[in-house]
Amino acid sequence: MIRALLIALGMAAALAAAASPVSYRNPVVSGFNPDPSICRVGKDYYLATSSFEYFPGVPIYHSRDLVHWRQIGHALTRESQLPLKGQRASRGIFAPTLRCHEGNFYLITTNIENGGNFYVHTKDPAGEWSEPVWLKESVFGMDPSLLFDDDGKVYYTRHGGGEHGGVYQAEIDMKTGKLASEARLVWPGTGGVWPEGPHLYKIGGWYYLMISEGGTSYDHSITIARSRSPWGPFDAFSGNPILTHRGYPELPLQATGHGDLVQAENGKWWMVLLGIRPQQRNHHLGRETLLAPVEWTAEGWPVVNGGKAIGTTMTVDGLPAPHPWPAEPVRTQFNTGKLAPHWTHLRTAARDKWSLSERPGFLRLKGSAETLADVASPAFVARRQQHLHMRAAAQVEFSPSGERQAAGLVLRQNEDNHYALRITGVAHRRVELVQRVKGRTSVVASAPLPVGAARLQIESFPDRYEFSYAMAEGAMKKLGEAPAAPLSSENAGGFTGVFVGMYADGENNMAPADFAWFDYEALGD
Repeated sequence: MIRALLIALGMAAALAAAASPVSYRNPVVSGFNPDPSICRVGKDYYLATSSFEYFPGVPIYHSRDLVHWRQIGHALTRESQLPLKGQRASRGIFAPTLRCHEGNFYLITTNIENGGNFYVHTKDPAGEWSEPVWLKESVFGMDPSLLFDDDGKVYYTRHGGGEHGGVYQAEIDMKTGKLASEARLVWPGTGGVWPEGPHLYKIGGWYYLMISEGGTSYDHSITIARSRSPWGPFDAFSGNPILTHRGYPELPLQATGHGDLVQAENGKWWMVLLGIRPQQRNHHLGRETLLAPVEWTAEGWPVVNGGKAIGTTMTVDGLPAPHPWPAEPVRTQFNTGKLAPHWTHLRTAARDKWSLSERPGFLRLKGSAETLADVASPAFVARRQQHLHMRAAAQVEFSPSGERQAAGLVLRQNEDNHYALRITGVAHRRVELVQRVKGRTSVVASAPLPVGAARLQIESFPDRYEFSYAMAEGAMKKLGEAPAAPLSSENAGGFTGVFVGMYADGENNMAPADFAWFDYEALGD
Protein backbone atom coordinates (compact mmCIF):
# COMPACT_ATOMS: atom_id res chain seq x y z
CA MET A 1 0.00 0.00 0.00
CA ILE A 2 2.76 2.47 0.96
CA ARG A 3 4.74 1.57 -2.18
CA ALA A 4 1.69 2.14 -4.39
CA LEU A 5 1.02 5.47 -2.72
CA LEU A 6 4.62 6.61 -3.24
CA ILE A 7 4.44 5.72 -6.91
CA ALA A 8 1.20 7.68 -7.27
CA LEU A 9 2.82 10.65 -5.56
CA GLY A 10 5.70 10.63 -8.01
CA MET A 11 8.27 9.64 -5.40
CA ALA A 12 9.48 6.41 -6.97
CA ALA A 13 13.00 6.57 -8.35
CA ALA A 14 11.79 5.58 -11.80
CA LEU A 15 9.73 8.75 -11.98
CA ALA A 16 12.22 11.11 -10.39
CA ALA A 17 14.05 13.56 -12.61
CA ALA A 18 17.73 12.74 -13.02
CA ALA A 19 18.91 16.32 -13.28
CA SER A 20 21.50 18.46 -11.58
CA PRO A 21 20.26 21.13 -9.20
CA VAL A 22 19.25 24.37 -10.90
CA SER A 23 18.38 27.79 -9.55
CA TYR A 24 15.46 30.06 -10.25
CA ARG A 25 14.13 33.33 -8.89
CA ASN A 26 10.89 33.99 -6.98
CA PRO A 27 8.44 35.39 -7.84
CA VAL A 28 8.07 33.43 -11.07
CA VAL A 29 5.14 35.65 -12.12
CA SER A 30 5.90 39.08 -10.73
CA GLY A 31 3.70 42.07 -10.04
CA PHE A 32 0.02 41.86 -9.10
CA ASN A 33 -0.72 38.15 -9.75
CA PRO A 34 -2.39 36.72 -6.63
CA ASP A 35 -4.25 33.47 -5.91
CA PRO A 36 -2.48 31.39 -8.58
CA SER A 37 -4.08 28.22 -9.88
CA ILE A 38 -2.33 25.78 -12.20
CA CYS A 39 -2.95 22.77 -14.43
CA ARG A 40 -0.80 20.73 -16.83
CA VAL A 41 -1.49 19.30 -20.27
CA GLY A 42 1.42 17.13 -21.36
CA LYS A 43 4.52 19.31 -21.19
CA ASP A 44 2.54 22.55 -21.04
CA TYR A 45 1.56 24.36 -17.85
CA TYR A 46 -1.20 26.94 -17.58
CA LEU A 47 -1.78 29.37 -14.74
CA ALA A 48 -4.56 31.82 -13.83
CA THR A 49 -4.57 34.63 -11.24
CA SER A 50 -7.08 37.04 -9.72
CA SER A 51 -7.89 40.34 -11.45
CA PHE A 52 -10.42 42.18 -9.22
CA GLU A 53 -11.69 45.42 -10.92
CA TYR A 54 -9.46 45.20 -13.99
CA PHE A 55 -10.70 44.39 -17.50
CA PRO A 56 -10.13 41.97 -19.23
CA GLY A 57 -10.30 39.59 -16.30
CA VAL A 58 -8.25 36.61 -15.09
CA PRO A 59 -4.94 36.61 -16.97
CA ILE A 60 -3.85 33.26 -18.38
CA TYR A 61 -0.15 32.35 -18.45
CA HIS A 62 1.70 29.53 -20.21
CA SER A 63 4.98 27.82 -19.33
CA ARG A 64 7.01 24.79 -20.39
CA ASP A 65 9.31 24.74 -17.35
CA LEU A 66 7.28 26.22 -14.42
CA VAL A 67 9.76 29.10 -14.13
CA HIS A 68 9.39 31.13 -17.34
CA TRP A 69 5.83 32.29 -17.95
CA ARG A 70 4.25 34.36 -20.71
CA GLN A 71 0.76 35.79 -20.76
CA ILE A 72 -1.31 34.33 -23.60
CA GLY A 73 -4.63 36.03 -22.90
CA HIS A 74 -7.49 36.38 -20.45
CA ALA A 75 -10.37 34.10 -19.57
CA LEU A 76 -12.88 36.96 -19.31
CA THR A 77 -12.72 39.31 -22.30
CA ARG A 78 -16.36 40.31 -22.83
CA GLU A 79 -18.58 42.43 -20.63
CA SER A 80 -21.20 39.67 -20.77
CA GLN A 81 -18.66 37.49 -18.92
CA LEU A 82 -17.35 40.24 -16.69
CA PRO A 83 -19.94 42.73 -15.37
CA LEU A 84 -17.86 45.07 -13.21
CA LYS A 85 -19.64 48.42 -13.47
CA GLY A 86 -20.00 50.08 -10.09
CA GLN A 87 -17.64 47.72 -8.28
CA ARG A 88 -15.06 49.64 -6.32
CA ALA A 89 -11.37 48.82 -6.14
CA SER A 90 -10.46 45.33 -4.86
CA ARG A 91 -13.92 43.98 -5.57
CA GLY A 92 -14.81 42.25 -8.84
CA ILE A 93 -13.08 38.94 -9.62
CA PHE A 94 -11.66 36.99 -6.69
CA ALA A 95 -9.61 33.78 -6.61
CA PRO A 96 -9.96 31.55 -9.71
CA THR A 97 -9.30 27.84 -10.08
CA LEU A 98 -8.02 26.55 -13.43
CA ARG A 99 -8.51 22.89 -14.30
CA CYS A 100 -7.83 20.81 -17.44
CA HIS A 101 -9.97 17.74 -18.14
CA GLU A 102 -10.33 15.60 -21.27
CA GLY A 103 -9.22 18.32 -23.65
CA ASN A 104 -11.22 21.09 -22.00
CA PHE A 105 -10.14 23.96 -19.74
CA TYR A 106 -12.41 25.10 -16.94
CA LEU A 107 -12.04 28.35 -15.02
CA ILE A 108 -14.21 28.81 -11.95
CA THR A 109 -14.17 32.01 -9.91
CA THR A 110 -16.22 34.62 -8.05
CA ASN A 111 -17.63 37.96 -9.18
CA ILE A 112 -17.82 39.21 -5.64
CA GLU A 113 -20.60 41.84 -5.99
CA ASN A 114 -22.34 40.85 -9.21
CA GLY A 115 -23.42 37.26 -9.51
CA GLY A 116 -21.23 35.24 -7.20
CA ASN A 117 -19.59 32.02 -8.36
CA PHE A 118 -19.49 30.94 -12.02
CA TYR A 119 -17.36 29.03 -14.49
CA VAL A 120 -16.31 29.36 -18.12
CA HIS A 121 -14.69 26.80 -20.39
CA THR A 122 -12.72 26.50 -23.61
CA LYS A 123 -10.58 24.12 -25.65
CA ASP A 124 -8.00 26.86 -26.33
CA PRO A 125 -6.83 28.77 -23.22
CA ALA A 126 -5.33 31.48 -25.45
CA GLY A 127 -8.61 31.96 -27.29
CA GLU A 128 -12.19 32.86 -26.46
CA TRP A 129 -13.83 31.34 -23.42
CA SER A 130 -17.54 30.49 -23.06
CA GLU A 131 -20.26 32.58 -21.55
CA PRO A 132 -20.52 32.17 -17.76
CA VAL A 133 -22.43 29.35 -16.13
CA TRP A 134 -23.64 30.89 -12.86
CA LEU A 135 -23.96 28.75 -9.74
CA LYS A 136 -27.12 29.92 -8.07
CA GLU A 137 -26.70 29.19 -4.40
CA SER A 138 -28.88 30.44 -1.57
CA VAL A 139 -25.88 31.67 0.46
CA PHE A 140 -22.68 33.49 -0.42
CA GLY A 141 -19.50 31.56 -1.10
CA MET A 142 -16.16 32.38 -2.71
CA ASP A 143 -12.85 30.82 -3.81
CA PRO A 144 -14.51 27.98 -5.73
CA SER A 145 -12.57 24.96 -6.97
CA LEU A 146 -13.28 21.80 -9.00
CA LEU A 147 -12.14 18.19 -8.80
CA PHE A 148 -12.85 15.89 -11.73
CA ASP A 149 -12.83 12.47 -10.09
CA ASP A 150 -11.86 9.31 -11.95
CA ASP A 151 -15.41 7.90 -11.62
CA GLY A 152 -16.87 10.78 -13.63
CA LYS A 153 -18.15 12.77 -10.68
CA VAL A 154 -17.17 16.41 -10.28
CA TYR A 155 -16.87 18.08 -6.88
CA TYR A 156 -17.38 21.80 -6.32
CA THR A 157 -15.50 23.05 -3.25
CA ARG A 158 -15.55 26.60 -1.87
CA HIS A 159 -15.14 28.81 1.15
CA GLY A 160 -18.25 29.75 3.09
CA GLY A 161 -19.14 31.42 6.35
CA GLY A 162 -16.69 34.31 6.33
CA GLU A 163 -13.89 34.91 8.79
CA HIS A 164 -14.81 31.99 11.03
CA GLY A 165 -16.31 29.78 8.35
CA GLY A 166 -15.01 26.69 6.62
CA VAL A 167 -14.90 24.62 3.44
CA TYR A 168 -18.19 23.68 1.80
CA GLN A 169 -18.75 21.16 -0.96
CA ALA A 170 -21.32 19.74 -3.36
CA GLU A 171 -21.36 17.51 -6.39
CA ILE A 172 -21.88 19.51 -9.60
CA ASP A 173 -23.18 18.76 -13.10
CA MET A 174 -20.73 20.59 -15.38
CA LYS A 175 -23.14 20.54 -18.32
CA THR A 176 -25.74 22.60 -16.48
CA GLY A 177 -23.98 24.10 -13.47
CA LYS A 178 -26.57 22.57 -11.16
CA LEU A 179 -25.53 21.31 -7.76
CA ALA A 180 -26.80 17.92 -6.63
CA SER A 181 -27.55 19.45 -3.22
CA GLU A 182 -26.80 22.48 -1.12
CA ALA A 183 -23.07 22.74 -0.46
CA ARG A 184 -22.31 21.43 3.01
CA LEU A 185 -19.49 21.95 5.46
CA VAL A 186 -16.77 19.31 5.07
CA TRP A 187 -13.87 20.84 7.02
CA PRO A 188 -13.56 23.94 9.24
CA GLY A 189 -9.77 24.05 8.96
CA THR A 190 -7.38 23.97 11.90
CA GLY A 191 -8.71 27.03 13.71
CA GLY A 192 -7.18 29.92 11.80
CA VAL A 193 -9.35 32.76 10.54
CA TRP A 194 -10.50 32.86 6.91
CA PRO A 195 -10.19 29.15 6.03
CA GLU A 196 -10.30 29.86 2.28
CA GLY A 197 -8.78 29.05 -1.10
CA PRO A 198 -9.69 25.33 -0.89
CA HIS A 199 -8.52 22.78 -3.45
CA LEU A 200 -9.56 19.12 -3.36
CA TYR A 201 -7.18 16.57 -4.94
CA LYS A 202 -7.32 12.81 -5.35
CA ILE A 203 -3.82 11.36 -4.96
CA GLY A 204 -2.95 7.72 -4.28
CA GLY A 205 -6.48 6.83 -3.22
CA TRP A 206 -6.71 9.72 -0.75
CA TYR A 207 -8.73 12.91 -1.05
CA TYR A 208 -6.53 15.79 0.07
CA LEU A 209 -8.11 19.12 1.00
CA MET A 210 -5.61 21.99 1.01
CA ILE A 211 -6.62 25.48 2.17
CA SER A 212 -5.21 28.77 3.41
CA GLU A 213 -5.79 30.16 6.88
CA GLY A 214 -4.90 33.32 8.76
CA GLY A 215 -6.00 35.86 6.16
CA THR A 216 -4.10 36.88 3.05
CA SER A 217 -1.51 39.02 4.84
CA TYR A 218 1.38 38.48 7.23
CA ASP A 219 -0.35 35.63 9.13
CA HIS A 220 -1.08 33.66 5.95
CA SER A 221 -0.51 29.90 6.01
CA ILE A 222 -1.35 26.69 4.14
CA THR A 223 -2.87 23.68 5.88
CA ILE A 224 -3.97 20.27 4.63
CA ALA A 225 -6.19 17.35 5.63
CA ARG A 226 -7.19 14.07 3.98
CA SER A 227 -9.88 11.43 3.88
CA ARG A 228 -10.71 8.26 1.99
CA SER A 229 -13.98 9.94 1.01
CA PRO A 230 -14.48 13.29 -0.72
CA TRP A 231 -17.02 14.03 2.01
CA GLY A 232 -14.67 13.36 4.90
CA PRO A 233 -14.25 13.18 7.75
CA PHE A 234 -10.99 14.97 6.98
CA ASP A 235 -8.06 14.35 9.27
CA ALA A 236 -5.67 17.27 9.57
CA PHE A 237 -1.95 16.69 9.11
CA SER A 238 -0.11 16.81 12.44
CA GLY A 239 2.61 18.90 10.76
CA ASN A 240 0.29 21.76 9.81
CA PRO A 241 0.80 24.39 8.62
CA ILE A 242 2.75 22.91 5.74
CA LEU A 243 3.84 26.44 4.83
CA THR A 244 3.91 29.81 6.57
CA HIS A 245 6.32 32.72 6.95
CA ARG A 246 4.49 34.30 9.86
CA GLY A 247 6.73 35.06 12.77
CA TYR A 248 9.76 35.56 10.51
CA PRO A 249 9.68 39.25 9.55
CA GLU A 250 13.29 39.11 8.35
CA LEU A 251 12.36 36.94 5.35
CA PRO A 252 12.18 38.80 2.02
CA LEU A 253 8.99 36.97 1.04
CA GLN A 254 5.96 37.32 3.31
CA ALA A 255 2.24 36.43 3.41
CA THR A 256 2.86 33.08 1.72
CA GLY A 257 -0.31 31.11 1.11
CA HIS A 258 -3.18 30.32 -1.26
CA GLY A 259 -1.37 27.49 -3.03
CA ASP A 260 -2.21 24.97 -5.75
CA LEU A 261 -0.45 21.69 -6.55
CA VAL A 262 0.69 20.29 -9.88
CA GLN A 263 2.58 17.15 -10.84
CA ALA A 264 5.19 17.56 -13.55
CA GLU A 265 5.53 15.09 -16.40
CA ASN A 266 8.60 13.63 -14.68
CA GLY A 267 6.53 12.78 -11.60
CA LYS A 268 7.82 15.54 -9.31
CA TRP A 269 5.32 17.75 -7.49
CA TRP A 270 5.30 21.54 -7.25
CA MET A 271 3.25 24.24 -5.62
CA VAL A 272 2.38 27.67 -6.93
CA LEU A 273 1.32 30.13 -4.26
CA LEU A 274 1.14 33.82 -3.53
CA GLY A 275 3.57 35.95 -1.58
CA ILE A 276 4.63 39.57 -1.22
CA ARG A 277 7.94 41.44 -1.25
CA PRO A 278 7.49 44.10 1.46
CA GLN A 279 9.78 47.10 1.70
CA GLN A 280 9.94 48.20 5.34
CA ARG A 281 6.70 46.29 5.98
CA ASN A 282 4.93 47.90 3.00
CA HIS A 283 4.23 46.10 -0.28
CA HIS A 284 3.03 48.04 -3.30
CA LEU A 285 3.49 45.60 -6.20
CA GLY A 286 0.69 43.42 -4.87
CA ARG A 287 0.64 39.72 -4.15
CA GLU A 288 2.81 37.79 -6.60
CA THR A 289 3.11 34.16 -7.77
CA LEU A 290 5.84 31.98 -6.21
CA LEU A 291 7.00 28.44 -6.98
CA ALA A 292 8.18 25.80 -4.50
CA PRO A 293 9.04 22.08 -4.71
CA VAL A 294 6.91 19.53 -2.88
CA GLU A 295 7.91 16.09 -1.62
CA TRP A 296 5.84 13.50 0.18
CA THR A 297 6.52 11.67 3.42
CA ALA A 298 6.37 7.89 3.67
CA GLU A 299 2.96 8.38 5.32
CA GLY A 300 1.72 10.35 2.32
CA TRP A 301 1.81 13.98 3.52
CA PRO A 302 3.24 16.88 1.48
CA VAL A 303 6.35 18.76 2.60
CA VAL A 304 6.94 22.12 0.91
CA ASN A 305 10.56 23.00 0.12
CA GLY A 306 11.89 20.47 2.57
CA GLY A 307 10.14 22.27 5.41
CA LYS A 308 12.25 25.40 4.89
CA ALA A 309 11.15 28.94 4.07
CA ILE A 310 10.72 29.88 0.43
CA GLY A 311 13.41 32.21 -0.85
CA THR A 312 13.82 34.69 -3.64
CA THR A 313 16.56 32.38 -4.98
CA MET A 314 15.73 28.68 -5.01
CA THR A 315 18.06 25.79 -5.88
CA VAL A 316 16.10 22.64 -6.66
CA ASP A 317 16.14 19.27 -8.40
CA GLY A 318 13.64 17.99 -10.91
CA LEU A 319 12.48 21.04 -12.81
CA PRO A 320 11.51 20.47 -16.44
CA ALA A 321 14.17 21.45 -18.98
CA PRO A 322 14.57 25.24 -19.17
CA HIS A 323 12.29 26.89 -21.71
CA PRO A 324 12.59 30.69 -21.59
CA TRP A 325 10.39 32.78 -23.88
CA PRO A 326 11.66 35.62 -26.07
CA ALA A 327 12.17 38.76 -24.04
CA GLU A 328 9.35 41.27 -24.15
CA PRO A 329 10.47 44.41 -26.02
CA VAL A 330 11.07 47.48 -23.89
CA ARG A 331 9.18 49.72 -26.30
CA THR A 332 5.58 49.24 -27.36
CA GLN A 333 4.86 50.79 -30.75
CA PHE A 334 1.15 51.22 -31.29
CA ASN A 335 1.17 50.08 -34.92
CA THR A 336 -0.14 46.50 -34.77
CA GLY A 337 -3.85 47.30 -34.60
CA LYS A 338 -4.34 45.59 -31.24
CA LEU A 339 -3.10 45.76 -27.67
CA ALA A 340 -0.91 43.00 -26.25
CA PRO A 341 -2.46 40.79 -23.52
CA HIS A 342 -0.69 42.59 -20.66
CA TRP A 343 -2.60 45.85 -21.25
CA THR A 344 -5.68 46.40 -19.14
CA HIS A 345 -8.51 48.85 -18.41
CA LEU A 346 -10.83 49.62 -15.51
CA ARG A 347 -14.17 47.78 -15.18
CA THR A 348 -15.08 47.76 -18.88
CA ALA A 349 -13.34 47.54 -22.24
CA ALA A 350 -13.94 51.32 -22.49
CA ARG A 351 -13.95 51.08 -26.30
CA ASP A 352 -15.18 54.67 -26.59
CA LYS A 353 -12.17 55.93 -24.60
CA TRP A 354 -9.26 54.67 -26.72
CA SER A 355 -8.39 53.91 -30.32
CA LEU A 356 -5.51 52.47 -32.33
CA SER A 357 -7.10 53.41 -35.67
CA GLU A 358 -8.17 57.04 -35.41
CA ARG A 359 -4.54 58.09 -35.73
CA PRO A 360 -2.61 55.10 -37.10
CA GLY A 361 0.61 54.39 -35.26
CA PHE A 362 -0.62 56.05 -32.06
CA LEU A 363 -2.68 55.06 -29.06
CA ARG A 364 -5.33 57.77 -28.82
CA LEU A 365 -6.92 58.29 -25.44
CA LYS A 366 -10.21 60.16 -25.42
CA GLY A 367 -10.69 61.48 -21.92
CA SER A 368 -14.01 62.32 -20.33
CA ALA A 369 -15.45 63.60 -17.08
CA GLU A 370 -14.87 60.09 -15.66
CA THR A 371 -11.61 60.39 -13.73
CA LEU A 372 -9.19 58.09 -11.95
CA ALA A 373 -10.80 59.18 -8.67
CA ASP A 374 -14.19 57.79 -9.73
CA VAL A 375 -15.59 54.26 -9.54
CA ALA A 376 -15.88 54.32 -13.31
CA SER A 377 -14.07 53.50 -16.58
CA PRO A 378 -11.86 56.47 -17.45
CA ALA A 379 -9.50 56.54 -20.41
CA PHE A 380 -6.86 54.27 -18.89
CA VAL A 381 -4.50 51.78 -20.56
CA ALA A 382 -1.97 50.32 -18.16
CA ARG A 383 0.02 47.26 -17.20
CA ARG A 384 1.22 45.71 -13.96
CA GLN A 385 4.34 47.13 -12.36
CA GLN A 386 6.37 43.94 -12.12
CA HIS A 387 9.74 45.14 -10.80
CA LEU A 388 10.75 47.17 -7.78
CA HIS A 389 13.30 48.95 -10.00
CA MET A 390 11.97 49.82 -13.43
CA ARG A 391 11.56 52.66 -15.91
CA ALA A 392 8.28 53.57 -17.61
CA ALA A 393 8.09 56.30 -20.24
CA ALA A 394 5.91 57.53 -23.07
CA GLN A 395 5.86 60.18 -25.77
CA VAL A 396 2.57 62.07 -25.92
CA GLU A 397 1.00 64.85 -27.94
CA PHE A 398 -1.71 66.65 -25.99
CA SER A 399 -3.02 70.21 -26.26
CA PRO A 400 -5.65 70.79 -23.55
CA SER A 401 -8.60 72.95 -24.49
CA GLY A 402 -9.92 73.24 -20.92
CA GLU A 403 -8.26 73.78 -17.56
CA ARG A 404 -9.55 70.50 -16.08
CA GLN A 405 -8.20 68.42 -18.96
CA ALA A 406 -5.12 66.29 -18.25
CA ALA A 407 -3.24 63.38 -19.78
CA GLY A 408 0.00 61.55 -19.08
CA LEU A 409 1.42 58.69 -17.04
CA VAL A 410 -0.13 57.23 -13.92
CA LEU A 411 0.79 54.86 -11.11
CA ARG A 412 -2.53 53.49 -9.90
CA GLN A 413 -3.26 51.58 -6.72
CA ASN A 414 -6.95 52.52 -6.43
CA GLU A 415 -9.34 55.48 -6.71
CA ASP A 416 -8.02 57.19 -3.59
CA ASN A 417 -4.32 56.46 -4.05
CA HIS A 418 -2.43 57.16 -7.26
CA TYR A 419 0.33 59.35 -8.67
CA ALA A 420 0.17 61.11 -12.02
CA LEU A 421 2.76 62.84 -14.19
CA ARG A 422 0.44 64.88 -16.37
CA ILE A 423 0.22 67.56 -19.00
CA THR A 424 -2.45 70.20 -18.38
CA GLY A 425 -3.17 73.91 -18.78
CA VAL A 426 -4.52 75.98 -21.68
CA ALA A 427 -3.02 79.46 -21.63
CA HIS A 428 0.06 78.14 -19.85
CA ARG A 429 0.64 74.49 -20.69
CA ARG A 430 2.57 72.75 -17.95
CA VAL A 431 3.69 69.38 -16.65
CA GLU A 432 2.61 68.49 -13.11
CA LEU A 433 3.36 65.83 -10.55
CA VAL A 434 0.10 65.08 -8.76
CA GLN A 435 -0.31 62.90 -5.69
CA ARG A 436 -3.63 61.51 -4.57
CA VAL A 437 -3.24 59.87 -1.16
CA LYS A 438 -6.13 58.67 1.00
CA GLY A 439 -8.56 60.59 -1.20
CA ARG A 440 -6.77 63.96 -1.06
CA THR A 441 -5.23 65.35 -4.24
CA SER A 442 -2.33 67.79 -4.34
CA VAL A 443 0.01 69.19 -6.98
CA VAL A 444 3.50 68.74 -5.56
CA ALA A 445 5.58 69.98 -8.51
CA SER A 446 4.97 71.90 -11.73
CA ALA A 447 6.99 73.28 -14.66
CA PRO A 448 6.13 75.17 -17.87
CA LEU A 449 5.90 72.97 -20.96
CA PRO A 450 6.26 74.36 -24.49
CA VAL A 451 3.90 73.32 -27.28
CA GLY A 452 4.77 70.02 -28.96
CA ALA A 453 5.32 66.35 -28.27
CA ALA A 454 6.68 65.61 -24.80
CA ARG A 455 8.32 62.65 -23.14
CA LEU A 456 7.22 61.67 -19.65
CA GLN A 457 9.17 59.21 -17.50
CA ILE A 458 8.80 57.42 -14.16
CA GLU A 459 11.68 55.51 -12.59
CA SER A 460 10.82 53.30 -9.66
CA PHE A 461 13.00 52.22 -6.76
CA PRO A 462 12.03 49.93 -3.87
CA ASP A 463 11.13 52.93 -1.70
CA ARG A 464 10.20 55.73 -4.13
CA TYR A 465 9.36 56.96 -7.61
CA GLU A 466 11.19 59.67 -9.56
CA PHE A 467 9.35 61.69 -12.22
CA SER A 468 10.98 63.39 -15.22
CA TYR A 469 9.96 65.08 -18.45
CA ALA A 470 11.40 66.50 -21.67
CA MET A 471 10.33 67.77 -25.04
CA ALA A 472 10.54 65.14 -27.77
CA GLU A 473 14.23 65.71 -28.52
CA GLY A 474 15.41 67.30 -25.27
CA ALA A 475 17.25 65.98 -22.24
CA MET A 476 15.22 64.64 -19.33
CA LYS A 477 14.62 66.97 -16.39
CA LYS A 478 13.61 65.67 -12.99
CA LEU A 479 10.35 67.19 -11.78
CA GLY A 480 10.05 65.49 -8.41
CA GLU A 481 9.68 62.27 -6.50
CA ALA A 482 7.17 60.49 -4.26
CA PRO A 483 7.40 57.63 -1.75
CA ALA A 484 6.18 54.16 -2.69
CA ALA A 485 4.65 53.42 0.72
CA PRO A 486 1.37 55.36 0.20
CA LEU A 487 0.61 53.04 -2.74
CA SER A 488 1.09 49.91 -0.62
CA SER A 489 -1.76 47.71 0.53
CA GLU A 490 -0.78 48.43 4.13
CA ASN A 491 -1.55 52.14 3.58
CA ALA A 492 -3.99 52.22 0.67
CA GLY A 493 -5.91 49.07 1.59
CA GLY A 494 -7.17 46.45 -0.82
CA PHE A 495 -5.79 43.36 -2.51
CA THR A 496 -4.24 44.66 -5.71
CA GLY A 497 -0.90 46.19 -6.77
CA VAL A 498 0.39 49.17 -8.70
CA PHE A 499 -0.41 49.51 -12.40
CA VAL A 500 1.63 51.86 -14.55
CA GLY A 501 0.37 53.29 -17.81
CA MET A 502 -1.35 56.08 -19.68
CA TYR A 503 -4.50 58.03 -18.94
CA ALA A 504 -6.57 61.07 -19.90
CA ASP A 505 -9.46 62.63 -18.01
CA GLY A 506 -11.15 65.84 -16.87
CA GLU A 507 -14.01 66.84 -19.17
CA ASN A 508 -16.37 65.37 -21.71
CA ASN A 509 -15.52 66.03 -25.37
CA MET A 510 -11.98 66.98 -24.40
CA ALA A 511 -9.00 67.10 -26.72
CA PRO A 512 -7.49 63.66 -27.45
CA ALA A 513 -4.10 62.58 -26.15
CA ASP A 514 -1.96 60.70 -28.69
CA PHE A 515 0.77 58.39 -27.40
CA ALA A 516 3.46 57.46 -29.95
CA TRP A 517 5.06 54.76 -27.79
CA PHE A 518 5.36 53.41 -24.27
CA ASP A 519 8.46 51.95 -22.60
CA TYR A 520 8.61 49.48 -19.75
CA GLU A 521 12.17 48.57 -18.83
CA ALA A 522 13.14 46.28 -15.96
CA LEU A 523 16.17 47.71 -14.15
CA GLY A 524 16.29 45.11 -11.37
CA ASP A 525 14.08 42.62 -9.52
